[in-house]
Amino acid sequence: QFRQYARQNAGNLNGYNAVQNVGNQKEEAGIQLQAEEYDLMAAATDLDEFEEVNANCILMANLQQASSS
Repeated sequence: QFRQYARQNAGNLNGYNAVQNVGNQKEEAGIQLQAEEYDLMAAATDLDEFEEVNANCILMANLQQASSS
């Protein structure tokens, strides 16, 4: 009977490890997705800043042109 329990325990442990591995893979995928989201947000922020600087340059050029006319 001890061997039966030992086999059952080993099977339970294998099943537990398989579930843990799936959980770890999901967590790693979630971390990867979160990192990609942060990269995308950073790129969007950079684009917003670039567009703001570009708009300010256009405004300054227009003001300079208006003041020299």
